[in-house]
Amino acid sequence: MSELVVRTSATAEWLSLVNEAEAAAALHLDEEVQSYLVFLLMRFTEKPELATSILAVEYLQGMRSVGNIGRDQLRNVGDKCLLYSGLFPRRAERRRVKISYFVDLGRSAYQQLSDRMEYSAAAMYHRLAGAFVSLMDILQTMRTLGHPADQLDPLRAFELWRDTGSQAALRALQRATRVSPLVIPSSNDDLQH
Repeated sequence: MSELVVRTSATAEWLSLVNEAEAAAALHLDEEVQSYLVFLLMRFTEKPELATSILAVEYLQGMRSVGNIGRDQLRNVGDKCLLYSGLFPRRAERRRVKISYFVDLGRSAYQQLSDRMEYSAAAMYHRLAGAFVSLMDILQTMRTLGHPADQLDPLRAFELWRDTGSQAALRALQRATRVSPLVIPSSNDDLQH
């Protein structure tokens, strides 16, 4: 009897990993956003230049550029910010910036891209901007599958939860400290409301 060899495609493997992370993070992405994430992961698998990007400069270049060049630059900034915040949060630490910097920049890039697009493409990038934190949570969960030591430390988890509302960061904080944090508004916040 011959042995049947079944090979899975890279797409199927990434999709399986994203599904596993979604389940572990107790999040669900719609099919279009999930597909975008899978193809984003495939596209950047072989791109070491991600580590040398200066995203703020790329964002400004994208804002100043018109047409396809500007749209491509903004998409790349949004995508790279998503990967940094989700898969490489320690790089943010080494660059001495908060993870929320990448979240804010990435959301803004996707939203700016949405504003420049038409119809379904605009709607897609608008959804990516809105789902950015959930996508980041899924990527961070993906990092820790089988490697619980890769979780954010309690201080970074608290900052990320406070700054972005990340539910994965909140759960990491609760696991590490066994408490639920509260954000107490400062007197300046009271004056602004």
